[in-house]
Amino acid sequence: MSLQKIGVPLAAIVIFLILWELLVWANGWPNYKMASPSDLGPAFTRYWELFFIYGWQTLWRTVAGLLLAIIFGTGLGMTMGFSRTLRDGLYPLLVGFNAIPKATVVPIIALMFVGAHDFNTVLIAFMISFFPIAVSVSIGLSTLEPEYRDILRSLGASNLTIFWKIALPKTLPEFFGALKIAVTLAFIGTNLMEIVSPHGRGLGALFDSGKTNSDYPLMFAVLIALAVLGIILYYIVVVLEKIFAGWAERSPS
Repeated sequence: MSLQKIGVPLAAIVIFLILWELLVWANGWPNYKMASPSDLGPAFTRYWELFFIYGWQTLWRTVAGLLLAIIFGTGLGMTMGFSRTLRDGLYPLLVGFNAIPKATVVPIIALMFVGAHDFNTVLIAFMISFFPIAVSVSIGLSTLEPEYRDILRSLGASNLTIFWKIALPKTLPEFFGALKIAVTLAFIGTNLMEIVSPHGRGLGALFDSGKTNSDYPLMFAVLIALAVLGIILYYIVVVLEKIFAGWAERSPS
Protein backbone atom coordinates (compact mmCIF):
# COMPACT_ATOMS: atom_id res chain seq x y z
CA MET A 1 0.00 0.00 0.00
CA SER A 2 2.80 2.44 0.86
CA LEU A 3 4.54 1.61 -2.42
CA GLN A 4 1.33 2.39 -4.29
CA LYS A 5 0.88 5.71 -2.48
CA ILE A 6 4.41 6.73 -3.47
CA GLY A 7 4.53 5.18 -6.93
CA VAL A 8 1.18 6.42 -8.25
CA PRO A 9 1.85 10.16 -7.59
CA LEU A 10 5.37 9.84 -9.03
CA ALA A 11 4.02 8.11 -12.12
CA ALA A 12 1.40 10.84 -12.54
CA ILE A 13 4.11 13.53 -12.34
CA VAL A 14 6.26 11.73 -14.92
CA ILE A 15 3.31 11.34 -17.29
CA PHE A 16 2.48 15.03 -16.88
CA LEU A 17 6.06 16.05 -17.73
CA ILE A 18 6.12 13.76 -20.77
CA LEU A 19 2.83 15.17 -22.08
CA TRP A 20 4.10 18.70 -21.46
CA GLU A 21 7.29 17.96 -23.43
CA LEU A 22 5.31 16.40 -26.28
CA LEU A 23 2.91 19.35 -26.40
CA VAL A 24 5.78 21.84 -26.81
CA TRP A 25 7.52 19.60 -29.36
CA ALA A 26 4.36 18.98 -31.42
CA ASN A 27 3.58 22.70 -31.66
CA GLY A 28 7.19 23.67 -32.30
CA TRP A 29 7.12 26.34 -29.64
CA PRO A 30 10.46 28.04 -28.87
CA ASN A 31 11.41 28.39 -25.21
CA TYR A 32 10.67 32.14 -25.29
CA LYS A 33 7.04 31.23 -25.95
CA MET A 34 6.58 28.06 -23.91
CA ALA A 35 9.37 26.40 -21.96
CA SER A 36 9.46 22.60 -21.89
CA PRO A 37 10.60 20.32 -19.06
CA SER A 38 13.92 19.79 -20.83
CA ASP A 39 14.54 23.56 -20.57
CA LEU A 40 14.08 23.58 -16.82
CA GLY A 41 17.18 21.56 -15.91
CA PRO A 42 19.63 24.18 -17.24
CA ALA A 43 17.66 26.93 -15.49
CA PHE A 44 17.81 25.12 -12.15
CA THR A 45 21.53 24.39 -12.65
CA ARG A 46 22.36 27.96 -13.58
CA TYR A 47 20.42 29.61 -10.75
CA TRP A 48 20.50 26.86 -8.11
CA GLU A 49 21.89 29.17 -5.43
CA LEU A 50 19.12 31.73 -6.00
CA PHE A 51 16.52 28.97 -5.92
CA PHE A 52 17.87 27.80 -2.57
CA ILE A 53 17.97 31.29 -1.02
CA TYR A 54 14.70 32.59 -2.44
CA GLY A 55 12.94 29.27 -1.95
CA TRP A 56 13.78 29.34 1.76
CA GLN A 57 12.52 32.94 2.02
CA THR A 58 9.22 31.98 0.42
CA LEU A 59 8.89 28.82 2.48
CA TRP A 60 9.43 30.26 5.95
CA ARG A 61 7.12 33.20 5.35
CA THR A 62 4.44 30.89 3.98
CA VAL A 63 4.74 28.59 7.00
CA ALA A 64 4.64 31.58 9.37
CA GLY A 65 1.46 32.88 7.74
CA LEU A 66 -0.06 29.40 7.80
CA LEU A 67 0.69 28.95 11.51
CA LEU A 68 -0.95 32.28 12.28
CA ALA A 69 -3.93 31.21 10.16
CA ILE A 70 -4.22 27.97 12.14
CA ILE A 71 -4.17 29.79 15.50
CA PHE A 72 -6.53 32.58 14.47
CA GLY A 73 -8.79 30.37 12.35
CA THR A 74 -9.17 27.81 15.13
CA GLY A 75 -9.96 30.50 17.69
CA LEU A 76 -12.44 32.21 15.40
CA GLY A 77 -14.03 28.89 14.51
CA MET A 78 -14.43 28.06 18.21
CA THR A 79 -16.09 31.43 18.80
CA MET A 80 -18.57 30.94 15.96
CA GLY A 81 -19.14 27.29 16.77
CA PHE A 82 -20.13 27.91 20.38
CA SER A 83 -22.25 31.02 19.71
CA ARG A 84 -25.00 31.03 17.11
CA THR A 85 -25.35 34.81 17.41
CA LEU A 86 -21.68 35.40 16.64
CA ARG A 87 -21.83 32.81 13.87
CA ASP A 88 -24.75 34.56 12.19
CA GLY A 89 -23.03 37.92 12.58
CA LEU A 90 -19.52 36.95 11.47
CA TYR A 91 -20.28 34.63 8.57
CA PRO A 92 -21.41 37.40 6.15
CA LEU A 93 -18.32 39.45 7.05
CA LEU A 94 -16.00 36.48 6.49
CA VAL A 95 -17.63 35.55 3.20
CA GLY A 96 -17.46 39.14 2.00
CA PHE A 97 -13.81 39.46 3.03
CA ASN A 98 -12.91 36.17 1.36
CA ALA A 99 -14.67 37.28 -1.86
CA ILE A 100 -12.33 40.27 -2.23
CA PRO A 101 -9.49 39.41 -4.66
CA LYS A 102 -6.36 39.43 -2.56
CA ALA A 103 -4.36 40.87 -5.46
CA THR A 104 -6.25 44.11 -4.83
CA VAL A 105 -5.42 43.99 -1.13
CA VAL A 106 -1.67 43.55 -1.66
CA PRO A 107 -0.97 47.17 -2.78
CA ILE A 108 -3.00 48.47 0.17
CA ILE A 109 -1.03 46.38 2.66
CA ALA A 110 2.24 47.39 0.99
CA LEU A 111 1.33 51.08 1.37
CA MET A 112 0.14 50.69 4.96
CA PHE A 113 3.36 48.98 6.08
CA VAL A 114 6.00 50.46 3.80
CA GLY A 115 9.33 48.65 4.08
CA ALA A 116 8.04 45.84 6.32
CA HIS A 117 8.46 43.25 3.57
CA ASP A 118 8.50 40.12 5.71
CA PHE A 119 5.54 41.29 7.77
CA ASN A 120 3.54 42.19 4.66
CA THR A 121 4.17 38.80 3.05
CA VAL A 122 3.32 36.82 6.18
CA LEU A 123 0.19 38.95 6.65
CA ILE A 124 -1.11 38.24 3.14
CA ALA A 125 -0.37 34.52 3.51
CA PHE A 126 -2.34 34.58 6.76
CA MET A 127 -5.24 36.60 5.38
CA ILE A 128 -5.78 34.32 2.41
CA SER A 129 -5.55 31.00 4.29
CA PHE A 130 -7.41 31.34 7.62
CA PHE A 131 -10.94 31.27 6.14
CA PRO A 132 -11.27 27.51 5.39
CA ILE A 133 -9.83 26.65 8.81
CA ALA A 134 -12.27 28.91 10.64
CA VAL A 135 -15.22 27.56 8.67
CA SER A 136 -14.29 23.90 9.21
CA VAL A 137 -13.88 24.33 12.98
CA SER A 138 -17.10 26.35 13.19
CA ILE A 139 -19.11 23.74 11.30
CA GLY A 140 -17.62 20.92 13.36
CA LEU A 141 -18.58 22.61 16.63
CA SER A 142 -22.02 23.77 15.50
CA THR A 143 -22.93 20.20 14.50
CA LEU A 144 -21.73 18.74 17.79
CA GLU A 145 -24.52 16.77 19.47
CA PRO A 146 -26.08 19.06 22.13
CA GLU A 147 -26.39 16.13 24.54
CA TYR A 148 -22.62 15.94 24.86
CA ARG A 149 -22.34 19.63 25.64
CA ASP A 150 -25.20 19.54 28.14
CA ILE A 151 -23.70 16.58 30.02
CA LEU A 152 -20.24 18.13 30.17
CA ARG A 153 -21.58 21.52 31.22
CA SER A 154 -23.63 19.88 33.97
CA LEU A 155 -20.35 18.41 35.21
CA GLY A 156 -18.80 21.87 35.29
CA ALA A 157 -16.82 21.69 32.04
CA SER A 158 -15.94 24.97 30.33
CA ASN A 159 -16.30 25.61 26.60
CA LEU A 160 -12.54 25.14 26.25
CA THR A 161 -12.75 21.73 27.95
CA ILE A 162 -15.67 20.72 25.73
CA PHE A 163 -13.68 21.77 22.69
CA TRP A 164 -10.54 19.91 23.80
CA LYS A 165 -12.20 16.68 24.91
CA ILE A 166 -15.10 16.28 22.48
CA ALA A 167 -15.21 18.85 19.70
CA LEU A 168 -11.54 18.77 18.68
CA PRO A 169 -11.40 15.00 18.00
CA LYS A 170 -14.70 15.26 16.12
CA THR A 171 -13.55 18.15 13.95
CA LEU A 172 -10.02 16.86 13.21
CA PRO A 173 -10.91 15.23 9.84
CA GLU A 174 -12.58 18.45 8.64
CA PHE A 175 -9.75 20.53 10.11
CA PHE A 176 -7.05 18.65 8.21
CA GLY A 177 -9.15 18.77 5.05
CA ALA A 178 -9.30 22.55 5.39
CA LEU A 179 -5.59 22.69 6.25
CA LYS A 180 -4.72 20.99 2.95
CA ILE A 181 -6.56 23.80 1.17
CA ALA A 182 -5.01 26.46 3.40
CA VAL A 183 -1.48 25.26 2.50
CA THR A 184 -1.97 26.06 -1.18
CA LEU A 185 -3.75 29.33 -0.38
CA ALA A 186 -0.86 30.44 1.85
CA PHE A 187 1.58 29.95 -1.04
CA ILE A 188 -0.70 31.99 -3.29
CA GLY A 189 -0.72 34.81 -0.75
CA THR A 190 3.05 34.77 -0.33
CA ASN A 191 3.71 34.93 -4.05
CA LEU A 192 1.09 37.59 -4.63
CA MET A 193 3.00 39.91 -2.32
CA GLU A 194 6.37 38.93 -3.80
CA ILE A 195 5.20 39.60 -7.37
CA VAL A 196 2.70 42.47 -7.05
CA SER A 197 4.84 44.34 -4.53
CA PRO A 198 8.38 43.25 -5.44
CA HIS A 199 11.11 43.70 -2.85
CA GLY A 200 13.85 41.40 -4.13
CA ARG A 201 12.99 38.45 -1.90
CA GLY A 202 11.38 35.08 -2.43
CA LEU A 203 10.61 33.01 -5.49
CA GLY A 204 8.13 35.65 -6.62
CA ALA A 205 11.03 38.09 -7.01
CA LEU A 206 12.95 35.47 -9.00
CA PHE A 207 9.90 34.96 -11.23
CA ASP A 208 9.63 38.72 -11.73
CA SER A 209 13.31 38.83 -12.66
CA GLY A 210 12.76 36.13 -15.27
CA LYS A 211 9.80 38.09 -16.69
CA THR A 212 11.83 41.30 -16.87
CA ASN A 213 14.65 39.53 -18.73
CA SER A 214 12.28 37.42 -20.89
CA ASP A 215 13.87 34.29 -19.41
CA TYR A 216 10.95 31.92 -19.85
CA PRO A 217 12.78 28.77 -18.71
CA LEU A 218 13.57 30.56 -15.43
CA MET A 219 9.94 31.63 -15.03
CA PHE A 220 8.66 28.09 -15.56
CA ALA A 221 11.38 26.72 -13.27
CA VAL A 222 10.12 29.04 -10.52
CA LEU A 223 6.59 27.74 -11.05
CA ILE A 224 7.82 24.16 -10.71
CA ALA A 225 9.78 25.07 -7.57
CA LEU A 226 6.63 26.58 -6.06
CA ALA A 227 4.68 23.45 -6.96
CA VAL A 228 7.32 21.26 -5.30
CA LEU A 229 7.26 23.32 -2.09
CA GLY A 230 3.47 23.16 -2.07
CA ILE A 231 3.51 19.38 -2.53
CA ILE A 232 6.04 18.98 0.30
CA LEU A 233 3.90 21.02 2.72
CA TYR A 234 0.78 19.17 1.57
CA TYR A 235 2.30 15.78 2.38
CA ILE A 236 3.54 17.05 5.73
CA VAL A 237 -0.11 17.82 6.50
CA VAL A 238 -1.06 14.33 5.25
CA VAL A 239 1.45 12.76 7.66
CA LEU A 240 0.12 14.85 10.54
CA GLU A 241 -3.41 13.85 9.59
CA LYS A 242 -2.50 10.15 9.75
CA ILE A 243 -0.92 10.67 13.17
CA PHE A 244 -3.74 12.66 14.76
CA ALA A 245 -6.80 11.67 12.72
CA GLY A 246 -5.85 8.36 11.15
CA TRP A 247 -8.85 6.74 12.82
CA ALA A 248 -11.17 8.65 10.48
CA GLU A 249 -9.68 7.13 7.32
CA ARG A 250 -11.95 4.53 5.83
CA SER A 251 -10.26 1.32 4.79
CA PRO A 252 -11.21 0.04 1.32
CA SER A 253 -13.87 -2.65 1.35
